[in-house]
Amino acid sequence: MPAPAPLLAVDAPSLLYRAFFALPSSIRGTDDRPVNALLGCANLVLQAVERFAPRAVVLCFGAEAARYRTAAWPAYHGDRPEMPEELVPQWADAPAFFGAFGWRSEHAGDLEADDLLGTLARLESAAGGHAVLFTGDRDMFQCASAQVTVLYPGAKDGPTAMGPDEVRAKYGVDPEQVPDFIALRGDPSDGLPGAKGIGEKGAAEMLRAHGSLEALLALAQDGVAARAAGLKPRAIGALVDQADELRAFKDIATLRDVAVQRPVDAPSDWAAASTAAAERGMGRLADRLAALSG
Repeated sequence: MPAPAPLLAVDAPSLLYRAFFALPSSIRGTDDRPVNALLGCANLVLQAVERFAPRAVVLCFGAEAARYRTAAWPAYHGDRPEMPEELVPQWADAPAFFGAFGWRSEHAGDLEADDLLGTLARLESAAGGHAVLFTGDRDMFQCASAQVTVLYPGAKDGPTAMGPDEVRAKYGVDPEQVPDFIALRGDPSDGLPGAKGIGEKGAAEMLRAHGSLEALLALAQDGVAARAAGLKPRAIGALVDQADELRAFKDIATLRDVAVQRPVDAPSDWAAASTAAAERGMGRLADRLAALSG
């Protein structure tokens, strides 16, 4: 019996930004405004649709930075620049454009797109289904499981499918340890510095040996036991001095649930998508979609 079709949940901010910077702004629509982000994002999602034949596609949006996260660490997302001016109208048009494909757009409200992706993955898993999370955010590797595949863009031969084995091979930790790993290693893209002097390799080694950030913090309180367990003095110092910060970093990296229903099946509407692409001056994409509507 064939496996049921998966739900494809797309990190829309991640893919729109990726497409905007990957394709030139000289790609313009009928109103002479750039459509590079919309075009590139559509092509990326089409790759995933052709590869996984999902039962539905959901584009996930959300707040730039959840308030509770910036309250916990004011520098969270603090170095991110304002949205480029030429991306603003494309961002606003994305729900209508992708809606013509039969793809649903959802917003996480005060939470972030990551939280929405994680919630959809949980709902799909609870229903006995499979979810594919298409995102350029490696924080989402915490969702990888037997029922959840994280699709990470960037490889020349197409996005990389990340399951638990791939996460372990990349980071040396289990998916459920990823928030602990981020807390210790840090995440410059999110403005999280991590534990001083530990780094990626040290964080993975410590978590493999001791299981969790909380276990390491407890161990570090007893310097003799910590040294006997193989922790280096600098690591012990960081765990003691930064205990509250590290707990905050893990909390920030841990996904929150969003109030959303499990999406119903929704087939792609290639004919309507072709019309929407043509209206925006994306002739080659329109032809490709018309061929799919066949």
